[in-house]
Amino acid sequence: MSDEFTESSMSLEDAIRKAGGPINLLRSSNMGPHPFPVIPPEFSNWRDEQRAWAESVSLLELSYHMTELHLTGPDVIPFTSELAANRIDNLTPMRAKQLILAAPDGRFISDAIIFCESENFLRIVGPPTASNWVQFNCQRSNYRIEWSRDENMIIPRERRDVFRFQLQGPNALALVKEVSENALPDIRFFQIGELRIAGKNIRALRHGMAGKPGFELIGSWEDQHAVRELVERIGEKHGLRKAGSIAFGTVSQESGWMPRPLPAIYDSSELKDFRKWLPANSFEGAASLGGSFVSKKISDYYVDPIEVGYGNLIHYEHEFVGREALRELHDNQRRTKVTLVWNNEDVFTAIREALVPIGQRAKFIDLPVPVYASFPVDSVEIEGKHIGISQRMSFSSNAGAILSQAIVDMEYTQPGTEAVLLWGEPNSRRRTVEAHEVREIRVSIAPVPYYKKLIRDE
Repeated sequence: MSDEFTESSMSLEDAIRKAGGPINLLRSSNMGPHPFPVIPPEFSNWRDEQRAWAESVSLLELSYHMTELHLTGPDVIPFTSELAANRIDNLTPMRAKQLILAAPDGRFISDAIIFCESENFLRIVGPPTASNWVQFNCQRSNYRIEWSRDENMIIPRERRDVFRFQLQGPNALALVKEVSENALPDIRFFQIGELRIAGKNIRALRHGMAGKPGFELIGSWEDQHAVRELVERIGEKHGLRKAGSIAFGTVSQESGWMPRPLPAIYDSSELKDFRKWLPANSFEGAASLGGSFVSKKISDYYVDPIEVGYGNLIHYEHEFVGREALRELHDNQRRTKVTLVWNNEDVFTAIREALVPIGQRAKFIDLPVPVYASFPVDSVEIEGKHIGISQRMSFSSNAGAILSQAIVDMEYTQPGTEAVLLWGEPNSRRRTVEAHEVREIRVSIAPVPYYKKLIRDE
């Protein structure tokens, strides 16, 4: 299923009603995890590709899988500021920020990166859930703004507006200095500098994605081959490895970012117009909900921006959608984000019993990315008591274990705390999920991010 935003005679609201509720809709979908189009699964092997961002330098391709929404006009900043839970009014040209989007009830809708490329032009880059929400509000706004979309390439197209890739790892800075024809400017975190690489004008965002310092290089679509060729050739002596789609899908577990939780849009009466606007074949309508956490209330699957780690970015001194609800959530926080380190013995036992079952087989754990639904949500317990939910997971060669981000009750955040993750999907209705029995996987609580971030320090 494409993320591409298309017209449909049936809305998301129609699809929910027809399915008998949002849980029925999402639990019946056969859609798997979000694909990373165009780039191959591996350029070399995913184990060494993972190690490169910890030990040398990794090239992570961003040109193909993300949706872009372009906003143009004199009112782009005040409009966006009314949607953003973080501060946007001080965003100036050649800077970027995280964009945090909350629902009216304060729950999390989506996040993205917002680039201010000129005084009246913003580029929102990220999942379709972010672009869809912003576009919906834009079309109903009285602000002086215009919008356009640059869809990802899950449905192949000839070109996009710009190419973008990241160089991450301890050797990233040395590599960028060597390929730059001009002196590398002093680019602060989340600011944008201008370079010349291979005779092409390139913009570089000081960023980090794998817990290491690095740069996101951005340029005209037609210039990408010359830039990549030079970066890859010079990068050989810096230990450069290109990350394929498999390794790319594992980045967030080490850096601590929780990618794409279930957006809190499926049941609120305040968002009914949004659901009627969204086509049933949008990502939100076609996506799947999977995992061992089972509830009859879709709201039990929602998270809030504070829980996922954005609490220090929320700016309550401006008006934005969900402000008062978020303030109340802030004052009554009961959960927070942690890393779960999965027990290797239990993981390998589950894999063996999925392939060579003793009695009812286990759910297969596909390494390095065991994700089998658009929105994976597994239950985490201590001595039979539910303490939280685990979301996206992957095996890290750098950690030597599967890591996942989880939202757990605050009393269980002490590093080393032992818990159990329920692995599997009881009574699954999806043809993509084999018949199996839920297994217990021992996990231990660890900090988030799992490795200390060096992004701001170097």
